[in-house]
Amino acid sequence: MSAETASTQAESVTEVRQRIAAAAGAALLVAGLVLVMFVLPAEFAVDPLGVGAKTGLLPLGVTGQQVEALAATAASGATAGAAIVVAQERPVQQETVNFALAPGEGMEYKYRLDQGEALLYSWKSTAPVDVEFHAEPDGGPAGYAQTYEKVPQRTEASGTLTAPFPGIHGWFWENKTSEPVTVTLTASGFYNMSHEFRANTPTKNKMF
Repeated sequence: MSAETASTQAESVTEVRQRIAAAAGAALLVAGLVLVMFVLPAEFAVDPLGVGAKTGLLPLGVTGQQVEALAATAASGATAGAAIVVAQERPVQQETVNFALAPGEGMEYKYRLDQGEALLYSWKSTAPVDVEFHAEPDGGPAGYAQTYEKVPQRTEASGTLTAPFPGIHGWFWENKTSEPVTVTLTASGFYNMSHEFRANTPTKNKMF
């Protein structure tokens, strides 16, 4: 084989390789554009070029992300053993109660809940009070309480509680003002008993 022939073959091989590289680069570029322009908006609600919004693909991605989030939430709840529907043998209870607090006085009001039972609540006071939302688990150490929330100088709060363990769950309100304060609580749930605690006063127990 002459040097001229070898040189010609080498040039041909180099040209073929360059064409293959160019074709691969073009394919990658097209794939990248398809990914950015169509796949990301439709699948992940990511639209860096704005094409997804113009073509109507972005709403599909947003919906898909919402569905994924809901599925993940449901899966995590199932993994943690949280039941979606919990049947109860007794009817739901509801009450609205008023508590008068003298200047400097504090008191507790708690409901007995089994693990997984829900409590819906809303309370308000005529003046700011210090409040601690907490629970005392059955079988826990003497004097132990698990605090859910502790906030100074509050006049209202609303929410839901799903009992993480069986025990009594409720509030401690303290009036640090120089005037009497009234706290009004509305609560509903599957509790069957409540307890009112005040210093130097026998505990008041109420059955439902």
